Amino acid sequence: MDKEEKKISDAYDRGFLKTEDPSEGLLAMLKQAGEKTFKKDKRINIRLSSHDLIGIQRKAAQRGIPYQTFISGLIHQYVEGDLVEESQGQYRKK
Repeated sequence: MDKEEKKISDAYDRGFLKTEDPSEGLLAMLKQAGEKTFKKDKRINIRLSSHDLIGIQRKAAQRGIPYQTFISGLIHQYVEGDLVEESQGQYRKK
């Protein structure tokens, strides 16, 4: 846990925080947001080198996910600004 998560966990353990069931409205809003976020409604075709494809498949397998999902996740992180370019061709998580 990071510092903030530990602080929240400690407050919960000491009884300063209480959990409650989410409202029906909140559940409906979260469901709608999830459907919009994860809906994959477009298809693209790309060409990759065999070396890159094997590397992508290997990294996806290490995470236990299909390689197409891994590629889609990387693109999503980049588009949302969670994966940023440090220098020419070098990227890191924000």
